[in-house]
Amino acid sequence: MDTTVMIEKHPQIRALMAKRPIVWQNPDYGQQTDLPLTRADIFDAVARWERFAPFLAIAFPETAAMNGIIESPLLPLKQMKPAWEMINHQSLAGQLYLKADSQLPISGSIKSRGGIYEVLKFAEQVAMAHTDLTYMDDYSVLATTEYHELFAQYGVIVASTGNLALSVGMMAAKFGFKTTVYMSHDARQWKKDKLRANGVIVEELNTDFSSVIPVARAAAAKDDHTHFVDDEGSRDLFLGYAVAGVRLQHQLKVQGIKMDAQHLVVVYLPAGVGGSPSGVAFGLKMIMGANIYPVFCEPTHVPSVTLGMMTKLNEKIAVQDIGLDGLTAADGLAVSRPSRLAGKVMRTLLLGTATFEDDDLYRYLTKLVDTEDVMVEPSAAAGFTALAPIMAQFPALAGKDVTHIVWATGGNMMPASERQLDYDLGRKLLTMV
Repeated sequence: MDTTVMIEKHPQIRALMAKRPIVWQNPDYGQQTDLPLTRADIFDAVARWERFAPFLAIAFPETAAMNGIIESPLLPLKQMKPAWEMINHQSLAGQLYLKADSQLPISGSIKSRGGIYEVLKFAEQVAMAHTDLTYMDDYSVLATTEYHELFAQYGVIVASTGNLALSVGMMAAKFGFKTTVYMSHDARQWKKDKLRANGVIVEELNTDFSSVIPVARAAAAKDDHTHFVDDEGSRDLFLGYAVAGVRLQHQLKVQGIKMDAQHLVVVYLPAGVGGSPSGVAFGLKMIMGANIYPVFCEPTHVPSVTLGMMTKLNEKIAVQDIGLDGLTAADGLAVSRPSRLAGKVMRTLLLGTATFEDDDLYRYLTKLVDTEDVMVEPSAAAGFTALAPIMAQFPALAGKDVTHIVWATGGNMMPASERQLDYDLGRKLLTMV
């Protein structure tokens, strides 16, 4: 589509092209539509996670305390809330929480949900095709030498800017799969080093993420024993993320957080290709319904899901098509073209999106350390940037009975040196506010 025509139909594209932060309100939110996945699909994924819990407790001892269940805490931000108010020069009437996927076991990011789940499902398929494993068996047997030798005859390939690589790579290598990760130029060096230290082959390409995926897909297609984890459209990745809806529902109940027509919940999810936030948002809406509101947060230089959903072109448009460079300090969000699933499934489930400038990420991550002693990577602080603009756009979400949940998507695997650099930059930027 010609840019001039797009601007005429969607005037906010002009602001996107100028890299100005915007709020895009989804005009289709709440409408009735047929979805390609169901609540039953989510519960199938829940059951698979539970079957694999005995294996995970053995393979990754850090999950043993939770009996092999991979889940993150929901943290009240009692000290961060006044810090946020000071930065933004406004009050936050509702309650503020952090969904700390930055503390998820194995990869320390939201990708532990989808990436690990897809590898688990592939391992289950291989095991059932070649052994007498049944659904009722104790899956800890999959940690034995017999199964490791079986899995070594198969491969797993994924393309990633970083966190998906860690979750898929660490999990697949633990099973014994020959594991290869194709990474774009914006992937952090420490993530590459960690993968290689765990026996994963890392192929580095000097291009952006969208260009890496076709290369990885082609490599996987050469071997029918190799499984390709497709971040642009995988159903299994999507459902792995969707399980978060079931888990969060329970956490809200346990912590006494009300959710009904008078007590709304808003969830702020960083978006790159859009697969993980879409999967989570799908799970939230399917499990909890009308009173929970998902919002996506994207960099001004890479608003790929916003652009795709606004124009309804979805994966058929990239940010470079409107003159953006696709560069951001939030490496997990540096994806120029959105997922095939994101826009289609989110068309009626996503309240809207908010875009942000990179510097704000560092201010918030530093304040989060100062107030709550929680460290996240830059992209995981994106939710804090969306609170003020979303409350301004939707006054009903600014009341005292509203709960705001910032989804922290990664961070606790970061080396100390990286953490310090990010913290120091945020401290410097805070002095300029």
